Amino acid sequence: MATTPTAAAPEITPPYGFQEVVALVKTHRVLLPKGPTVPVVFRTMNPIPVSYTEFPIASCDYPLVFISADEGKSYAPMLILGLAAQQNLFVMPDDTWDRRAYLPAYVRRFPFCMTRVMLDGKEAPERVACVEKIAINDKGEKLFDDKGQALPEWEQREKLLFEFEADLGRTEEMCKLIAQHQLLEPFTMQATPNDGGEPMQLTGMFRVAEEKLAQLDGAVLKDLAAKGVLGRIYAHLISLDNFRRLLDRRAALNSRPQGKGGAKKSS
Repeated sequence: MATTPTAAAPEITPPYGFQEVVALVKTHRVLLPKGPTVPVVFRTMNPIPVSYTEFPIASCDYPLVFISADEGKSYAPMLILGLAAQQNLFVMPDDTWDRRAYLPAYVRRFPFCMTRVMLDGKEAPERVACVEKIAINDKGEKLFDDKGQALPEWEQREKLLFEFEADLGRTEEMCKLIAQHQLLEPFTMQATPNDGGEPMQLTGMFRVAEEKLAQLDGAVLKDLAAKGVLGRIYAHLISLDNFRRLLDRRAALNSRPQGKGGAKKSS
């Protein structure tokens, strides 16, 4: 839900990829993405967050890996969109997302997000609907009518925001379980471009170690399966083959003849 202004200015930390967000209020007019055009911020974003529910469908198109920003204390799943930093191979020349591939919820919710705010140095108990500040514009769309009732433009996005936020909670619990059983291992992706370019290397990623998974006892495996985590682990492992498809995608978008090349995972 949208908030009403408060006397104290809240401190809000923007989510990954966002610049500066503010609490959404009912009087805001917001510039919404037009049609299938990808917002500028995502055209060079790599990697991008993915949530629990998205694992099965997203794993069909993207390599799905885990990363850690705190030296292994916690992990988060990410979709790899290219073979280099700031490379998104799923944005087409007309600035649309490839319609053949799944469009992540992280992109679809823009310019909105949900986040916790700090008031007087204390974290508010509930998450607040926020909007990217640069999207607030008098020429933008109204999200609420004069009586403060939500308009269809906001109702659809609010539903996505709350569903995605709840899914992030499930994602966090899944990552805690995977880390608890010490299933993750670091790995490097080495890629030789099909067009004969310089070899590339991606680091800082983690994957589930299949040998560690095989060593878990039946009770643990049953628990992981009951919680839907085991299925997500297998989707993640299968998705790693999509690194090879990124090479083909890179070659096709560069409109260069494809030669011999391949991608391989190394420890």
